[in-house]
Amino acid sequence: MANLFDLTGKTAVAIGGNGVLGSAMAKGLAEHGAKVAIVGRNLEKAEEVVKEIEAAGGEAKAFSADVSSKDSLLQAANDIEQWSGGWDILLNAPGTNSPTPFFELDMDEYDKIMDINLKGIVLTCQIFAKKMIEQERKGSIINISSVSSTTPLSRVFTYSVSKAGLNSVTQFLAREFATQGIRVNAIIPGFFPAEQNRKILDQERIASIMSHTPMQRFGEAEELKGATVWLASEKASSFVTGALIRVDGGFGSMTI
Repeated sequence: MANLFDLTGKTAVAIGGNGVLGSAMAKGLAEHGAKVAIVGRNLEKAEEVVKEIEAAGGEAKAFSADVSSKDSLLQAANDIEQWSGGWDILLNAPGTNSPTPFFELDMDEYDKIMDINLKGIVLTCQIFAKKMIEQERKGSIINISSVSSTTPLSRVFTYSVSKAGLNSVTQFLAREFATQGIRVNAIIPGFFPAEQNRKILDQERIASIMSHTPMQRFGEAEELKGATVWLASEKASSFVTGALIRVDGGFGSMTI
């Protein structure tokens, strides 16, 4: 059974792998044998994640890239290819958020969030999936969505829009890449305190979240490792594509 989740010999590219959630998922891939490229705008944070992976006996390297810039991503892809020869797993975990009320939202802020959360994923899939196809590598693309993608959350209009779009991108590309041996799925995390949502987690909102989460707690970043490794494994999830996998403590199943 352990062999189902063995990623030895695989290379994973973790876009946003320097964030709280992205780094936990990247570490999970490394713990199961994958060689991991940690990609983020903040190279210093990416290098910290690399050190943690190496300290645990894994192999990783940090790369700098801005997901809203195609040129930046192309350069990162070239650098990663020189380092590893290619990749089999693409983890898309960049993200940003804002609590700006709808009528106060200006288009600069809207564009920034959409560029990172949605356009950035489209760009990474264009660049990294194309190379996987050219190298005839079967593989897995894992996008990180949100519970706000299915039922929009209050206070986070643009974030909810971007994540709903990401679900559509995931399912479109699952169909597009299936015959090429590339599976495309998304993880829908529930509430995991991270950089992009701490600013809106006041006591009232926390109480509301708990009342809608049957497990009555926040998730821990490490609790995303299992779904990530499962979706990354060619053996364990070989017939899974176009799926939106909830890891949300029951949030999506809650009613009155």
